[in-house]
Amino acid sequence: MDNLIDIKGVTHAYKTKAGPFPVLRDLNISIPQHSFCAVVGPSGCGKSTLTRLIAGLMFPDQGEVWLHGELVKSPRKTVGMAFQNPVLLEWRTILQNVILPLEIVAPMMPKAQKEARARELLAMVGLEGFEGKRPSELSGGMRQRASLCRALVHKPDIIILDEPFGALDAFTREDLWQTMHQLRANEPFTALLITHDLRESVYLGDQVVVLSGRPATTQYVMSVDIPGPRPLEMLYEPDTVERLAVLRREIQIAQGRAVA
Repeated sequence: MDNLIDIKGVTHAYKTKAGPFPVLRDLNISIPQHSFCAVVGPSGCGKSTLTRLIAGLMFPDQGEVWLHGELVKSPRKTVGMAFQNPVLLEWRTILQNVILPLEIVAPMMPKAQKEARARELLAMVGLEGFEGKRPSELSGGMRQRASLCRALVHKPDIIILDEPFGALDAFTREDLWQTMHQLRANEPFTALLITHDLRESVYLGDQVVVLSGRPATTQYVMSVDIPGPRPLEMLYEPDTVERLAVLRREIQIAQGRAVA
């Protein structure tokens, strides 16, 4: 399978008055097309910096980021993003919020075609009938479903998920995990998920990348070769419990709380 994303020897530091603040060091990650990569690691290790580099919002001091065989040198319109806060615009309806990326990247597309695409996605995530509502009229889980639709509406090469389920209650979070598998079955896409939830990383990810403490480098990569959609029951199976134990230990090593 061809890689959609190749992160090759990426090193990056933020410039501060006290001097360079190293965040990433010789980072290497490869993400095949139509796969789901979950990235975990200690807080503050540079996971969000990684998402900005892939989106072309910033550039590494050393190393390269490749997307679809092209060196990332500028912001990419073919990247969708969803965050912990859905960031929906209150003055727009849910349908209008979902359509927004199409207004930016495909302004010449007929309005009816934009609406049809948005309605298709909203129906997939169970929001049919809520198109005319304002964000404040929806629950947190429903707003996050709308945010996922907005990230996917323009059929991006990759969708970046920066802890989109972290602020939700456990039941809603697991419900949205299942929604992600349903979306993948209907809308094949490549995803990079930033998360602190190891269960989430194993349930959603085809591979789980553990980053070391800052400056982050690739510490460990786990393959999760389980076809989807995956039942939630898999989280309680012996193989999954063993995977979670391995990931917990790798995180402890990254935090300096365990010996490799």
